Amino acid sequence: MSKELAVVALSGGMDSCVTAAIAAQNYEIAALHINYGQRTEKRELKAFNDIADFYGIKKRLVIDFSHLLAIGGSSLTDKNIEVSKADLTNKEIPTSYVPFRNANILSAAVSWAEVLQASRIFIGAVYEDSSGYPDCRPDFFEAFEKAVNLGTKPETKIKIETPIIHLSKAEIIKKGLELKAPLELTWSCYVNEDKACGVCDSCALRLRAFQQLGIEDPIPYKIRPNYLNNTETR
Repeated sequence: MSKELAVVALSGGMDSCVTAAIAAQNYEIAALHINYGQRTEKRELKAFNDIADFYGIKKRLVIDFSHLLAIGGSSLTDKNIEVSKADLTNKEIPTSYVPFRNANILSAAVSWAEVLQASRIFIGAVYEDSSGYPDCRPDFFEAFEKAVNLGTKPETKIKIETPIIHLSKAEIIKKGLELKAPLELTWSCYVNEDKACGVCDSCALRLRAFQQLGIEDPIPYKIRPNYLNNTETR
């Protein structure tokens, strides 16, 4: 019996990789990737293809959302806005927030899912241990799913799955290791495409989680600050 089809939003980051690993347990995956003019666009696309190759995913769709680059408003897309150094105590929305990005991604995923007759959309949003992005809140995804059901054909039934939304980064890594997800193929850095910077929000959250687990992160870094006691290690 063939598996049901699910569209997975696969950025190439660790969270989306573990989400794909979860989806792969019960669904055939159609992988969606968005290029939106981010600083590490080429490296993220490589990670997407590497992960898709690992899982043998044949259905792949890469979409150019250059309008997010033109709109700007984020340090990921506007070179005039500096990517903030990590501050893991910060409660404000960081400069790396791309305005309403997840809604753009989900809209494309829904369009594709409806054509493919997929029953699920998986997205690796994280809320409790993330950088505080407003479009990563559980309420947002619940509301978006209602909009999907109102805006698609009567016979279209699509559920939005956010399986890691309440997990900490350390718990996400543990889940990934449990499922043998290829974390070494992922890319999380907001700044660099060769070696991860180690000091942006995304690098810091990732490194701290590996350090909490006493495991070395398998991707290369320029520096590996110790986020458990704020001392720098090489």
